[in-house]
This record gives sequence, C-alpha cells and structure tokens, in this order.
Amino acid sequence: MAKRNQNGSERRRLLSVLALVAAAVLLFSGWMKMRSTVIAVRAENVARQSISSVISTNGKIEPVNNFEAHAPAPATVKRILVNEGDSVKAGQLILQLDDADARAQAAKAMAQLRAAEADLQAVQSGGTKEEVLTTRAELTKAEAERDDARRNLEAVKKLEQNGGASPAEVEAAKNRVQKAEADAQLLQSKLSGRFSSPEVARVQANAAQARAAYAAAQDLLKNSNVRAPFAGTVYQLPVRQGSYVQEGALLAQVARLEKIQVRGFIDEPEIGRLAKGQKVEIRWDAIPGRVWEGALTRVPTVVTMVGTRTVGEVTCEIDNFDRKLLPNVNVNLSIITARHVDALTVSREAVHDVEGKRYIYKIVDHKIQAQQVETGISSLTRVEITSGISDQTQVAMGAVSGQPLRSGMEVKVVER
Repeated sequence: MAKRNQNGSERRRLLSVLALVAAAVLLFSGWMKMRSTVIAVRAENVARQSISSVISTNGKIEPVNNFEAHAPAPATVKRILVNEGDSVKAGQLILQLDDADARAQAAKAMAQLRAAEADLQAVQSGGTKEEVLTTRAELTKAEAERDDARRNLEAVKKLEQNGGASPAEVEAAKNRVQKAEADAQLLQSKLSGRFSSPEVARVQANAAQARAAYAAAQDLLKNSNVRAPFAGTVYQLPVRQGSYVQEGALLAQVARLEKIQVRGFIDEPEIGRLAKGQKVEIRWDAIPGRVWEGALTRVPTVVTMVGTRTVGEVTCEIDNFDRKLLPNVNVNLSIITARHVDALTVSREAVHDVEGKRYIYKIVDHKIQAQQVETGISSLTRVEITSGISDQTQVAMGAVSGQPLRSGMEVKVVER
C-alpha cells in the first residue's frame, strides 16, 4: 500500500515538471513570435549629389580624316618606305608597286591617242595634209578653168550677136562652163565635206576612247606610287615588300589621329533621349581609369536590325592629341542625356512602383511609413527625388529576409 502511494506521488511530480516545461515552451514561443515582428532592414539617408542620366553602349574608333590606298591592278610591291605608326608629310612617298606594266600600258595608250587625234584632225580638215594640199592645188586649177570658161562664153555670145559665131559654138561654150563649175564644186566639197556624218562620228568616238584609255593608263601609273595626301599617321600597312597583291587589295591607311570619331549603336527605346551636342564619355579597357570626352555629332535618322536588336547609329568626335586611342579598337560609350547638380537622390531599390505611383518607405520611430514621391532623372544606381521627402530622411531599401515591406511595420536597421 505504501509502495502504491509512493508511485502515485512520483507520477504527480513528473506531470508537474512536464506542465512547467510546456508552459516554458509556450512562453518562449510567444516571446520569439513577438520578437519576429521586428523586421531587419537595410536603410540609407537621402543624399544630395550630382546625378546623370546615361545611355551606355559600345562602339568602335574610326578616323575622321582617313585615306585608304588600294592596288589599282595586280602587281608586286616594289618598295615600302615607311612603317606602321610613322608620321608622314603631305605628298610623302609611302610605297611603290612594280609599274613596268603600267608604263607599257601608258605608252601604248599614248600611241593610240596620237593616231586617233591625227585621224580626227584629218576628218576635220578634209584629209591628210598631203591630200589637202593636192586637193587645194586641183581646186585652184579648176577655179581658173571655170573663170576662163565663163569669159569665153561671154565672148562667144557677143560674136553670135554680130554673126561671128554659130549657135553650136555658143552651146559648146556653155557646156565647157558647166563642166568647169562641176569640177570646182567637187573639189570644194572634198575640202569641206569629204567625210559622211557616220564616218565623222566614228572617228570622234575613237578619239574619245583613246583619250579615256590614256587617262586610265596615267591614273594607273600614278597610283602605282602611293603618296600621303595630307600630313598624318600610317596606322595600317598590311603588305610586305616583294609580296604580290591583287587589284583592289588594301595597301595602306593614313589618318589624322589627333581627332577621331566613335561609331556606336543605341537600342530603339533610348533613341528619343538623344540630341546632337550631348556629352559623351569614352572608356577603353586597355587603359583602365582613362576617360575621353566628346560630343554627339550625329543622332539616328533610321533604325535597323543588328542581330536581334533594333538600333540606331550615332557618332561622336573626340580629341585624341596623345594618339592613345587607336583606329578599329572597341570602346565603351556613356552618353549623358541629362545631369543635375545638388539633387536629392536615393538608391533605385528604395523606390517602389504601386499602381502607377512611386513610393519610398521612410523610417520614423523604428517603423516604416509609405510616402508618395515625385522622381526626376535616374542613373544606374540612383533616382532623383523632386518632391515628397526632405534632406537626411532615413529610408528603408528592403528587408534582409526579402520579405515585402508595408507601411506600419516595426523595423530594425541592420545595414546601411
């Protein structure tokens, strides 16, 4: 009996301990639940600073003043007188092609031109010089015969009136005049109109063709010697002395590298923000930290497809006095479409869009309050606030846990 009472007492003590433990767990859970209503957030103070609205893209460097020399015909590179990177003066010889064929073509074209011009001269003057002299002599003789025949006819007519000549003699005199006039007229036509219109046109066409061939031969000969058209830098020289090049092959490129341009492509949604004269910043990965400044010289007038992108083309000019930027290299463009100084700004993630309106969550007495704001321009990381909050307002950027924020939440700032 005593043993039963002892076992019952132990069970009651065990139940009491379990009840206490359960109560402690419930109290701890309640305390943790109360504590969990305080949301850990990242926050910042609204700051005044300069902010820029920027369109970023990539582009390629091009010379503004550029000269390209191409092989006028298949030839061998005879001499190269400069190296890539050399500065050259206007008219300086850069390289020479083997011009033996060009000289032969020029000589042949000259001979053909002289022959064609001689033919043209002959057509215009009525024949060769010898033929013209002979015809003129014959014409002089025929004209003398014609004049003599006319005088004889007048004398015979007078004799006929006095009975000194018969009608048959008068008729013979008339026939002599007619023949003499016909002979003189024929010789005169040889001098002024010996050749028909088609013959004249053919000779004129041959002469024009010969002049064109001679001009082409002279141009070929001239272009066999490549000279710099202006003072600049030889930035590309893809041939080697003794190499054989085909017609049209690139021989050399010369440019003034003190001023260059960048050509880039802007996605269609951004084109409306562009205007000529906007400031452009250029960065080249090969020289970290260096920034070149320029201005837009051309904005898109049409959009095209480049791969899967619909883009417009822009160009900007840049001063490059130290010639560090090289033609054909790829660079990064930052086009500054707007810049405000001493603007009130917050981080992009602190601004929330709700039903077409923009809000920030300001922190007041450890709680967040939704505040509608008006915004201006934005950069990659910051947004300008034009109304709705004042300087040094503390705003929540987001919960550490990723939990959505709502007005009235109790928060604890754990990161700034």
